[in-house]
Amino acid sequence: MGDNNNNKTLSFSESVNFMADRAMSVLDIDPGIAAAIKACNSTIKVSFPVEINGKIEVFTGWRSVHSDHRLPAKGGIRFAPIVNEDEVEALASLMTYKCAIVDVPFGGSKGGLLIDPSKYTREDMQKITRRFARELVRKGFLSPATNVPAPDMGTGEREMAWITDTYKHLHPEDINYLGCVTGKPVRHGGIRGRTEATGRGVVYAIREFFRNADDVENAGLKPGLGGKRIVVQGLGNVGFHAAKLLDEEDDCKIIAIIERDGVITNDDGLCIQDVRMHINEHKTIKGFPDGKFSEDGAAGLEIECDILIPAAMEAQITKDNAENIKTKLIIEAANGPVTFAADDILRHRGITILPDAYVNAGGVTVSYFEWVRNLSHIRFGRMERRHDEMRGAHMVQALETMTGKQAEEWMQKELVYGADELDLVRSGLDDTMRNSYQQMKEVYNENKKITDFRTASYVVAINKLVRSYIDIGVY
Repeated sequence: MGDNNNNKTLSFSESVNFMADRAMSVLDIDPGIAAAIKACNSTIKVSFPVEINGKIEVFTGWRSVHSDHRLPAKGGIRFAPIVNEDEVEALASLMTYKCAIVDVPFGGSKGGLLIDPSKYTREDMQKITRRFARELVRKGFLSPATNVPAPDMGTGEREMAWITDTYKHLHPEDINYLGCVTGKPVRHGGIRGRTEATGRGVVYAIREFFRNADDVENAGLKPGLGGKRIVVQGLGNVGFHAAKLLDEEDDCKIIAIIERDGVITNDDGLCIQDVRMHINEHKTIKGFPDGKFSEDGAAGLEIECDILIPAAMEAQITKDNAENIKTKLIIEAANGPVTFAADDILRHRGITILPDAYVNAGGVTVSYFEWVRNLSHIRFGRMERRHDEMRGAHMVQALETMTGKQAEEWMQKELVYGADELDLVRSGLDDTMRNSYQQMKEVYNENKKITDFRTASYVVAINKLVRSYIDIGVY
């Protein structure tokens, strides 16, 4: 199927559907069932006026539900000047597969508002966001029980707080109102670790890959993550946290960072925190003192490296540049950075790809933890933390009594420590990424028709969807 479409420019949703088709052909699924799984359940388009500086402006937004086989349907809301209906529907379908892969009991949804946030003040953005939220609530596309947004490109904690407050005022009787969105500020019902969750999940995925020596060898890489040369595209929320962890904790060399205004390189490795501070101050990577700058950001994707991490936009690696990619491992931190045609080329070239539907599922995983926390009305660790500390203290005392020696300071500290909420969130995220990788690998090893991790990930997801649809009698 891929070869027939290499000369055609596919839309984002078509690209996602073709990738799903490849997995479905391996599973030999009935065409009718396949169509039911791929179909987008519903998409709403809203246009609404807001007064900005004394003038009326009309804004357009979308919210799409790909599947509500499990509720609520889950997916972010992005504010960007390139948002369109096809993109929203494609991202909603990716959310369905993503939740299935990592065993998060949500359906798939996504939303977008056609806007350039940089052109509006904070006060303007609040009015626009609240009005968009009202439209979604009134039309049944925003609720802790049925449809739960989260931050995405162009949105963050601030927008989620405004949406939550808007929902609360429209539904003051709903005691679970905090669960209507995730990614909120911690002081307003959010959970520690959510902001960094997607980027940290990317790193957990990479670490799990390198724990599997056979996969590392098949990719043509040497064992161990330390010292690997990495190119990162996009230093937004996801790219920044992933690159920072790889730089500071895993001893990797981030040799290039690609942003919309160009690329900076340093063969000895870039300090991610310094680059981020430079961007915050100057609004550009140009002029960063410890790197060489080039305006040709697209060429940055073709730099020779061990690992390439596209963490920006969809369709960055296409049939036009796939032959020029010089890496052994691609980690899809963004949604849909590799098109279907490019995926065909890269697979035939023997380049290993860890797919977006698995790699960037850290965000929805920790969103799930936040949603559960909101519905349970209690922070994780509140009841057991001090009990665990006391039990650890008793273990230290028992060891000292048995040996007649005082335990070393580090041992006392580690054994007596009781996990707080952030520890538990990171533990749950790490466990999720490890288990999901092993599910993909099991499918990859058992079925000789599967030759790549993307197909394996979709097979894992579609198998779960088929079972779920049969159980509830969707068809």
